Amino acid sequence: MTTQTEQPRPKLKRKRRKRTKRLYFTTEHEEAIIRYVKTEDRGEKQKLYITLIQPAFNELVNKIVYTYKFSTLPNVDLLMEECKAWLVTILDKYDPDKGSKAFSYFSVITKNWFIHKVKKNSTMNKREINFDDLSKSLEQKYLSDDVGYIKLRENFEFWKNFKEEMESWHGEPLKPNEQKVLKAIDVLFESSEDIEIFNKKAVYLYLRELTGLNTKQVVGSLNKLRARYRNFRDDWNDGKI
Repeated sequence: MTTQTEQPRPKLKRKRRKRTKRLYFTTEHEEAIIRYVKTEDRGEKQKLYITLIQPAFNELVNKIVYTYKFSTLPNVDLLMEECKAWLVTILDKYDPDKGSKAFSYFSVITKNWFIHKVKKNSTMNKREINFDDLSKSLEQKYLSDDVGYIKLRENFEFWKNFKEEMESWHGEPLKPNEQKVLKAIDVLFESSEDIEIFNKKAVYLYLRELTGLNTKQVVGSLNKLRARYRNFRDDWNDGKI
């Protein structure tokens, strides 16, 4: 009588627990900054800064420096301390009533502060230059495509705020065609996960279908909305939003 060879049981794979990222700039820190700028009590300001704001700023500067490769700057440790000290001096300039989150506000101006240091370091003379003069090579070196917590958070904050900005445009005096294009853009935003857009031509096709306008009418109205977008983007980059 032959005995059937017992097959080895397949090993069960253990399900790995997803690691949750520890957020260093939370709602608690946002609220601490709001309380800081609104109170006149020096004792409360000092307590809020030491216990909550300073640790968040320290982590924010560190993350931005290493995420965007500013770590290759000469004397970077000294620059990081200088930046942290500078953030304290502009704390009171943050206005929560403008709708911008503290994280977005301080991360944008911190990044721009270091970009300015990069440009200053890259020029032989000491004269001031505009941020727009940053060369492509420096952009590629210091504004890398590394996807990290800061970049994901900034991206989320940017589009969230821009969506709110777009909603405010509906209450403004727009021409009929501009209103149609704006409503069509709303639809594209809401359906972004369900539609496939491979290039600019596809966007125009969607807009034509949704609005019933021809290409010339769509382009004309879109150019007016683009100007509004550029104003929003410039304000965002300047830390005004």
